[in-house]
Amino acid sequence: MSSAEQHPPATTTGAIPRPRRRVPFWDNARFACVILVVLGHGIQRLTYDSEIAESLYLVIYAFHMPAFAIISGYFSKSISPNRRQMARVITDILVPYVIFEMLWMLTKWLVEGQADPNLTQPSWTLWFLLALGIFRLVLPYLALLRWPLVWALAISIGVGYMSNVDSTFSLSRTLGLLFFFTLGWWLSEHDIVQRFQLIDYRPWWLRAGAVAVLAAWSFVVWNWVDVWHAVDLRQWFFYDDSYTELTGGLTWWAGGVRLVVMTLAIVLSAAFFVLIPRRGQWWTTLGQYTMYVYLLHSFVLYPFRESGVLRGLDPTWFWLPAVTLLSVATTFVLASKPVRRLFRPLIEPRPRWMFADPDVIGSGHRNDPTGSRRSG
Repeated sequence: MSSAEQHPPATTTGAIPRPRRRVPFWDNARFACVILVVLGHGIQRLTYDSEIAESLYLVIYAFHMPAFAIISGYFSKSISPNRRQMARVITDILVPYVIFEMLWMLTKWLVEGQADPNLTQPSWTLWFLLALGIFRLVLPYLALLRWPLVWALAISIGVGYMSNVDSTFSLSRTLGLLFFFTLGWWLSEHDIVQRFQLIDYRPWWLRAGAVAVLAAWSFVVWNWVDVWHAVDLRQWFFYDDSYTELTGGLTWWAGGVRLVVMTLAIVLSAAFFVLIPRRGQWWTTLGQYTMYVYLLHSFVLYPFRESGVLRGLDPTWFWLPAVTLLSVATTFVLASKPVRRLFRPLIEPRPRWMFADPDVIGSGHRNDPTGSRRSG
């Protein structure tokens, strides 16, 4: 959810290593992903009254979080963490998680008059913070195995059969998305992107194919939206509920449905990445700060979500584009410098007092929860 760097080229003994070069594509991809996150949450209330909004919602949710997980995995390391990396799990994931859970508890108490403090049940978007922490813990063990992708796939599909694995600490959703995170790491570990020039090689027919894939999925969603609504397809895209909850009973074929859903997510994510600009844009640098957008946008949308003002809006041809533009504008505002300066103590805390050795936090460059680097 933040920025990324290309791996540095190898240097000969005694040579001065060249500085790492930022790859604009990854910043662009992150920012595009977080726009989809905000847009998906923004139009959610419209889906109850508009089939067009529901279709757009299903198109987005089919791949946007798997794409985020792939990017996060691509910039993660499978080696055993050192002391500084362990400390950053605390400062970059656990501390912001507790801070924002407390903020949500206060918000619910002020707005709804009640609050249920429970750190084991992440509020709204905070599940992804825990997911990133669990991904980091699991990856070194998966990397020890001969076929890490196969094991990760087995976990992501198999967890759905376990009704006792639920949303506590977002475990069901995390394990459901584990394969995508592992896939991102595997692509980096085997240097697939660089070897096959997947960022630089963009012939017209590949871009046309990507557009065709996304258009085809949009048509399928829109043409059979009643069917997808009847089978509650959106719940399959959350990777959260067990198969028993999704189907009303334990069915042996449910794992096959998840496999199809995961395959769809990979195909759509690939098409999405093909269409991402590979060169720097005027908004590219904002891709370094998507964690600000991710953690703050839910507070912006919360009043609209709870007040019901987004229900019954008609005509759709006006309100859906209006909410879309508002969602995109919200993304840009929350990634802006004034917002970052104001909320940095909450999103990038540096609680040196917590550590027996305060220097373990380090200085200079900070790694955000997605494993990418930016200037402090």
